[in-house]
Amino acid sequence: MLIPNHIQMYAEQYTTSANYLLEKIEKYTHQHHTQSEMLSGHLQGQFLRMISCMIQPKRILEIGSFMGYSALCLSEGLTVDGYLHTIELREKDASIAQGFFDESPLKEKIIMHVGDAQNIIPTLNEKWDLVFIDADKINYINYYELAITRLSEKGFIIADNVLFHGEVFSKPIKGKNAIAIQAFNDHVSKDKRVHTTMVTLRDGLMLIQKK
Repeated sequence: MLIPNHIQMYAEQYTTSANYLLEKIEKYTHQHHTQSEMLSGHLQGQFLRMISCMIQPKRILEIGSFMGYSALCLSEGLTVDGYLHTIELREKDASIAQGFFDESPLKEKIIMHVGDAQNIIPTLNEKWDLVFIDADKINYINYYELAITRLSEKGFIIADNVLFHGEVFSKPIKGKNAIAIQAFNDHVSKDKRVHTTMVTLRDGLMLIQKK
């Protein structure tokens, strides 16, 4: 963890508690999934929820569902007629996430897609008000370019893991994922179509606003 544990715990102490379903997902993931560190978790989840509530999006695209935690947080800010489309490559994870969605009062607003996001995104005839990228790092730039072409006026993209466990600070950067994240960060920072802010929360979030 990049943020010292005592700082993380202090921040969580002053953050609104997660609801029962989110706590259930977090507990299940830590007990049963070998990659439980991928879960957004309490602090980041509530941050995503608040951003969504500020924007009040009608259409949200999430690339990388995992256990459904972040989708449920993001869906809290949807308009009355809003929907969230979430895409997961792994069928088992998608099935588990759908099971959790089915327990939520927002279940009718969440649409699950299973498969390769690069193939699925072009088939979704939507204008996105908010996009959350949290999938395989190698394709971050591809996901970004697919999303921004369908981003609504003044829409937002949030990209997770932009510090990639601190590996982006290495000289030279090693590992294909860290190299891909660094390339993504550079790509977005040079894009004249957007405003950006990097937030040092958890493993790093890039907030991207369309000009």
